[in-house]
Amino acid sequence: MTTSSANIAKTLGTQYDRPASLDNPRAPRARKGGNFEKYAWLFMRFSGLALIILTIGHMFIMLAWDDGVHRIDASFVAARWKEPFWQVWDLTMLWLAQLHGGNGVRTVIADYTRKDSTRFWLNVLLGISMIIVLVLGTYVLLTFDVNSVD
Repeated sequence: MTTSSANIAKTLGTQYDRPASLDNPRAPRARKGGNFEKYAWLFMRFSGLALIILTIGHMFIMLAWDDGVHRIDASFVAARWKEPFWQVWDLTMLWLAQLHGGNGVRTVIADYTRKDSTRFWLNVLLGISMIIVLVLGTYVLLTFDVNSVD
């Protein structure tokens, strides 16, 4: 080992170990990687807007169009779900509502739980319940036998 290499200080290998820049030493370090909370926040705004449009359209068609609620029965739903447009409409409402609500509950869990283990298990239960509702709702909507209704 030469004398010049013996006097060199050890350098830190990772980005987060390096000191802040000299031009602005008190600035926080830039985060590496994705920002899940930012995208979750954006999803809440856009999905909320889409849900408002979808549900107002759904309510207008179901409650105000033609004879209103008096025409809604199993044969009306069967006739409606024969068309792919209405299946996509209802599937979009189901998925957006479930993901939007689940994201909101996830935020409430994060805000009000004190222990990490409690937060983890509540999020696991939330995820399981969301998956069950999405799978069952999608299954019913896509496999509904329109010929079984008179």
